[in-house]
Amino acid sequence: MNLSRLFKNLPIRYKILCIFSFTFFVIMGLSSLTIYSIVKQNLEKNIENMLANATSAMVNNVRTAASVSIRNYLRATAEKNLEIAAHLYQRQADGSLTPEQARKQAADIMLSQKIGTHGYICILDGTGRVVKHPKKLLEGLDISDHAFVQEMVARKKGYIEYDWQNPDDQVPRPKALYLEYFGPWDWMITVSAYREEFSTLMRIEDFEKNILNQRLGSTGYAGVLDTGGTFIIHPEFSGTDIFSIQAFADTDFSHMLTQTPGSQGLTEQQRFTDPSGKQQVFFDPIPEYQWIVASVIHTDDFFSPLDTIKEFIIMVGMASLLLFIPITFFLSASITGPLRNLMDRLNEDIDTGKGFSNRMVIPHSLDEVGQISFYYNSFMEKLETYSRDLNTQIAERRQAQEALQESEERYRSVMEATPDPIIVYDMDGYVAYFNPAFTRVFGYTLEESLGKKMDHFVPEEQWKQAMEGIQAILEGHVLPRTETTRKAKDGRVIEVTLRGSVYRDKNGNPLGTVITHRDVSQVKQLEKAIMEIGEKERQKIGNDLHDDLCPHLIGVEGLSKVLKTRVEKIAPDAARSTENITRLIQEAIQKTRLLARGLCPVYFKHGLLSSLQELVANTRTVYRVTCALMYHEKIPSGNDLVNSNIYHIAQEAVQNAIRHGGADHIIIEMAGRKATFSVAVLDNGTGFATSGQYRGMGLRIMNYRAKLMGASLDIESGDTGTCVTLKLPISALSSPDGPAPGRSSPDSGS
Repeated sequence: MNLSRLFKNLPIRYKILCIFSFTFFVIMGLSSLTIYSIVKQNLEKNIENMLANATSAMVNNVRTAASVSIRNYLRATAEKNLEIAAHLYQRQADGSLTPEQARKQAADIMLSQKIGTHGYICILDGTGRVVKHPKKLLEGLDISDHAFVQEMVARKKGYIEYDWQNPDDQVPRPKALYLEYFGPWDWMITVSAYREEFSTLMRIEDFEKNILNQRLGSTGYAGVLDTGGTFIIHPEFSGTDIFSIQAFADTDFSHMLTQTPGSQGLTEQQRFTDPSGKQQVFFDPIPEYQWIVASVIHTDDFFSPLDTIKEFIIMVGMASLLLFIPITFFLSASITGPLRNLMDRLNEDIDTGKGFSNRMVIPHSLDEVGQISFYYNSFMEKLETYSRDLNTQIAERRQAQEALQESEERYRSVMEATPDPIIVYDMDGYVAYFNPAFTRVFGYTLEESLGKKMDHFVPEEQWKQAMEGIQAILEGHVLPRTETTRKAKDGRVIEVTLRGSVYRDKNGNPLGTVITHRDVSQVKQLEKAIMEIGEKERQKIGNDLHDDLCPHLIGVEGLSKVLKTRVEKIAPDAARSTENITRLIQEAIQKTRLLARGLCPVYFKHGLLSSLQELVANTRTVYRVTCALMYHEKIPSGNDLVNSNIYHIAQEAVQNAIRHGGADHIIIEMAGRKATFSVAVLDNGTGFATSGQYRGMGLRIMNYRAKLMGASLDIESGDTGTCVTLKLPISALSSPDGPAPGRSSPDSGS
């Protein structure tokens, strides 16, 4: 079921009730959620602060108790050894032992004792010189330059902490000692131990009860465990591995201990929650003892006010909702009553005699509903007037619409009857219309192209020309007849001529462009055929002149020479006339040969290469300019028609460079790379503007010949000269007759 549609169809009273209720619940929900979140965050923050403070306090207590325990242990050991020295000294005084024996026995007893794992007892004299030491090498060594030794000499008794580095230690290690002084022998008896071994020396019983007596709320407690996960102090699990306790087995803390055992334990305070969310645990490490102090609290002890807040919010919400219902219905009735009256009046049938006047209502108040009634009556009066005017306008509009429809049908019939393809674009380049002739020629249908761009309709190589034409049309110019190509739906490339212009609305604003195409493929084929026929006729005439008329004239020349020999002795005057006849016949033979070569230069010069070589030689001789032919690849011999067109294009480019550009240096370059053959004519003339490059007759003929061969003609011109480049597929030069000419290097005659 569509809820939005259902809501739209509800009566106003229910809409108001739904809106009020939704608004109320949203406000209540957000307010309650905000209050609940703030209270919860404050409680959590208080719990965390309490845990952190309690844990920090217990850490201080543990450190203090441990320090006192260590100090008491060292003191007790030092006092015990002081008693041993005093006892042996008494035996010395009684004469039971000599002074050397008494001191030796005392030293042996003291040095035999171990304080933890690496702690020991050392004896120094009153000046800081080592008297006895577990390491014999140190005996007799004066160490009074150390600060802690100087403090020992000054105090003679007490607890001292310092850093000491043995020869095999990398860095100094923290250490503590307790000092007792035995005056008769001038001995300072020191009992020392490394701080990392304090945990093995202290008595847990000295402070265990103090830790267990700490309470957090009604159920919270504190405990101590080592970094291996074993509880040292706990109300229930002292000496138990934390991983074996279900309440802690799945916590992040147990995972952390698993990843960082031993001395790589916690280095800062961290808080964790057990999987049930009922307990929060705060941990604070004591690195020097490899201990962790933990504070555990049950969240139920602190979160009970949240339950009271929940109940209060639910009660307030229910009471407010019950109060909203009658208020909503009363408010909606004051609105819907007058509106229903208006609806009834609108639903009445129009009396033909009175029109809209029978729908008037009497306002009963001055509020917004009463104002609606007033405006409704005013609207009915205006509607009566508009109704009469509308009937008149409808009749006039119907006549105009019929005339417009007739005009549009006439326009469409003209467009559809036009045999040339016509396409209409809007100002953004999207198809607005094209006629059936467009579909017939190019294969695209109006249904699949309407509202789309026809980028695929223009071949890639024609994009530059197309963009220039579009820009000219959009600037308000009429696109003149332009020869180009367009791509049909089936992939065929069709040669066309096109014209275009902008069409405008009644205010003269441009609405789009109209482009008319004309398929000239058959015309081009016919022109090509005519060109081929013309070339063949020229070749035939050249052949006739060269093979028929020239031999005939040569025969006449021979006869005139014979005639001269015969009449020379009989009639000298006639011999001179015969000589003139022979000279005229020779000139006729030369002109006939030149005429034959002019009609078909490629045919009589044995291919394109020799023809271009002769063009270069004639250009140097006739015009007195530097001209060279360069070719670096084997050039196929080609067919006569293609070679002839290439020759004439090169010949026209050379003549234009000399006549119009004033060039004195010309290079003709031929190259065949991969599948493309190119001929370029470069000169150092003055150049010309390329924007009108195909307006001259000579250039138009060059372009026309290039298109007949399926080639492209590109002209680049500037202040430093002009470059005319002809490119065509190398397959157009293929010929089954004769070998290709050999490789040549550019020189003065190539």
